[in-house]
Amino acid sequence: MQLFLSDNSVFNLISEGISEGIIVVNKEQIIVATNSAADEMFLYDKSKLIGQPLETVIPRRYHQGHGAHVNNFVAKSKKRQMGKGRDLHGIRKNGEEFPVEVGLNPFKIDGATFVMALVIDITERKIKEKELSHWFRIFDESLNEIYVFNAQSFLFVDVNKEAQRNMGYSLEEFKTMTPYTIKPEIDRNQFLKLVAPLQNNEKAKIKFETTHQRKDGTLYSVEVHLQLSAMGDTKVFVAIILDITDRNNYTERLERKVEERTIQLTDALAKERELNELKTRFLSLVSHEFKTPLSSILTSITLLGKYTQTEQQDKRDKHVTTIRSKVKYLDAILNDFLSVERLDSGNTNYKLETFPLSKVINEVVYDANMLLKIGQKINYPEDIDDLIIEFDPKTLELALSNLVNNAIKYSPENATIDLNIKHVDTNIVINVLDEGIGIPVEEQKHIFNRYFRAENALLTQGTGIGLNIAKQHLENLGGTLEFSSEENKGSNFTIIIPISPINNI
Repeated sequence: MQLFLSDNSVFNLISEGISEGIIVVNKEQIIVATNSAADEMFLYDKSKLIGQPLETVIPRRYHQGHGAHVNNFVAKSKKRQMGKGRDLHGIRKNGEEFPVEVGLNPFKIDGATFVMALVIDITERKIKEKELSHWFRIFDESLNEIYVFNAQSFLFVDVNKEAQRNMGYSLEEFKTMTPYTIKPEIDRNQFLKLVAPLQNNEKAKIKFETTHQRKDGTLYSVEVHLQLSAMGDTKVFVAIILDITDRNNYTERLERKVEERTIQLTDALAKERELNELKTRFLSLVSHEFKTPLSSILTSITLLGKYTQTEQQDKRDKHVTTIRSKVKYLDAILNDFLSVERLDSGNTNYKLETFPLSKVINEVVYDANMLLKIGQKINYPEDIDDLIIEFDPKTLELALSNLVNNAIKYSPENATIDLNIKHVDTNIVINVLDEGIGIPVEEQKHIFNRYFRAENALLTQGTGIGLNIAKQHLENLGGTLEFSSEENKGSNFTIIIPISPINNI
């Protein structure tokens, strides 16, 4: 029978015309015939496999139980695929294993039973399946959303797990939907225009940003990477989706931060310009405010040298008074500058004392009386003898002197300066009212700025820092300094101080 099979010209003619390997075994599982494709597949010379046991071409680890399988198959005598659902392997003469697919067909000749095995080397197929499995895992397990949809109908064909999770739709639901179903900003016509460059082979890939709507109605920003591909003979689009919500939020935060920094820089530049202007104004102010009294002092000293006679004592006294007044004025300016320096450096020390308010009022009014112009007078406040406060007397005197002196300076001759004092709740309210030139409305917002002087006061001596330091000192001790004014009618400056000190002094 072996010779019949091997020499049969019909068998040889048929078997050699088949590209798959053919191995025929008898019921004892001895190989009785092969074709050239089988010999080449297992790396044997022609006919060298004939007479060998079937286990020659089966890896050793499969030998146990293999004979029983073959006997069972022969007993049933039915044509079938071998190892269905299992991976089968053959082994070449050099010991190399390779995956195979085997189809079994039993037949009888002259009462003898044989089995013909059609063997296919599926190494390439397994490699491709492995690659396909690898790419499928990448597709399905990607943390980015991936969508595959038909290039004609636009219906989704496949959607990975991340897309299903994030969007809230099942794969079955997706297969009834299209990309523009989940894009509220884009309709079908707009989508057709969007993908036209891909369909017309004008571009290999397009990228755009849009908004996706989840099943629950929530929206999120995405970046879409879209290209044309194929699934078998069907053209499909593959879309990789990046959730750019965080990126957009970061960009918005960055833009806000840039805007904030720009505003801060603009403010800083404005402050720098303001400081430069203040410095220029300060230097001009110092040169002017010091030069004028110094010139008066120099002139008076020069004239004093000429009045040597006894009867010229009145003239000498006049110039001595001028010198004393100018020196006192310069001393006041220097004290103001020192006060500014202490305020800026934080080195101001306050000394709280309990004293009658009338003590400070008397000192301020006494000194102010020597500055009164012709016909001017100060109305002394009434009923203040019993007002006892706990405050820094030097600070109160500085602030009040500044206001009274300004009232005298900016009021005309024969004007009245009123000092009013009231006890309101836990505060003392002191009003200084004058009949002076007043402050223009458009300049009132700058009145407490350092070195600022209103346009209508530029011809009058002054440094422009008195009100600034008075306000800062009072506020440091829990007090306030406010005002109201009307041009050409006068001003009303109000000091409000607590009778008892604030807790953080």
